[in-house]
This record gives sequence, C-alpha cells and structure tokens, in this order.
Amino acid sequence: MDFECVADNLRESFRVLAESRNQGEVRELRGVSIASANVTFQMFNAAFLSTPVLSEADLEQRILLAATHFRQRARPWAYWVCEDWLEDRARKRAMRLFERHGLRHTVNLPGMLAERLLPPVKPPAPLEIRRVENGPVREAFCAIGSLCFNVPLAWFSEVFDAKPVWNRFVAYVGYSGGEPVTSAAVVMGAGAAGVYNVATLPNRQRKGYGETVVRHALEEVRREYGIERTILQSTPAGYRLYERMGYRPVTRVAVYSS
Repeated sequence: MDFECVADNLRESFRVLAESRNQGEVRELRGVSIASANVTFQMFNAAFLSTPVLSEADLEQRILLAATHFRQRARPWAYWVCEDWLEDRARKRAMRLFERHGLRHTVNLPGMLAERLLPPVKPPAPLEIRRVENGPVREAFCAIGSLCFNVPLAWFSEVFDAKPVWNRFVAYVGYSGGEPVTSAAVVMGAGAAGVYNVATLPNRQRKGYGETVVRHALEEVRREYGIERTILQSTPAGYRLYERMGYRPVTRVAVYSS
C-alpha cells in the first residue's frame, strides 16, 4: 500500500541518522520501531508504529513501550505516527491517549507520493547547487534548517555532525550570488526516494529555489539508482507546490512530542 511506502521511508530516514552516531540507537520492539539519534532535539529521538494497531488498548501499549525506552535514557522524544496504521476508534482517541502519557500533539503532515515528477512549469531558478559534506556546505545546511524550522543552531548541528550521515543522507544546498539560500535532502528506502529538510530562507522564498534544489536532488537519485518514485511529508506552505510537481496525498503523519 502507498501509505506503507511513506511510513517505511520516513522510518528509514531516522535510522540513517541514528546509525550514523556513536550514541544512536535502533531497536525493534513489539509493534514499535525506535530510531533515536540520542540528541537534544527531541524530534530526532523517535518512535514509530511498525504494524497495524487493532484497538485503543493496543495503541496505549505501544505508547508505553516507547515511553519506557526513552524514560530509562532520560531523553526527550517524539512519536511519529502514520495514521493509516490505526483502526478507526484508536485514530479518533489517539490525541487523548498520547496526552495521557505526556506527549502533546505537535503537527500533522500530509504524506505525499509521486510515481514520477511532472515537468516543471517554469525554468529552474539560477542556483549553484553543492552537495553537502563536512565543512562550510554542511554548516550552511544546518544554518538554513535552524532558521527555517525554528530550532537552535546547536541542536540542529548536533543531529548532523557525524561524518557517516552524509554517506546515506544525501543533501544539497543551493547558492544565489554566493549566499546559501535553500536546501533539500534525499534518503533511499522502501523502493522510493524520500525528500526531507526542504527549506528556503524566508527573505528568499517565492523565487523557485526550493523546487529547483528538490528537482536537482531527485535527478541525481534517478541517475544513480534509476528510481523515480518519491515520497515526502509536506508543510502547509509547500503543499500546492508539491501538487504541481506531481505529488498526491496518500496518508497523514501526526507527530507527538514530549
């Protein structure tokens, strides 16, 4: 099913980050996947559902399993829930169940999929696009993410400071006039390319920079792996753009954080 492709690729993106860090941890519990980078920023100390949830009691048990894991490690954390894993009653009661265990609802993200991208309506924006490795381009990637996602730079940099990250978390920064202005990353998993960390500086938006860097990243993936199927989780601001690029919603990802 299409929603499983979104859920599995999302989980893989967190596994890449966790496995790249000495302190990271990847575990499989009963119906729960843990992919924790063990960092200050709670969103990257993550739990996921890995099989269908059959009842409210089943969901509560899986929340408890993840909560126990992170409580033992004294780390803030987040539960990323692909809602198509939940049966109807559990879905309706989910927010209350998570709140009962100290997790507040943070955001809903449409999970979107494109079998292949539609042709661009406009020519690509004039950007110099550089692949992220250690050094100034990595610093630029972190600075853009920190500003656009309203996260302290030290927190964001901590997630991406391990060199092995960049072997599988393939990211790009777009430069305009020598200034880093936009970023995007791609993670391969579940037979698709997952698009993550799409961000453009607020004073440089609405110039086509985001679409240009995303298309560049996915063209590199297509050339290297021959894969055209892609997934992403959209923000409200990016939704119409992604529709124009050929994406369609196939699920919703709800995020609950401590």
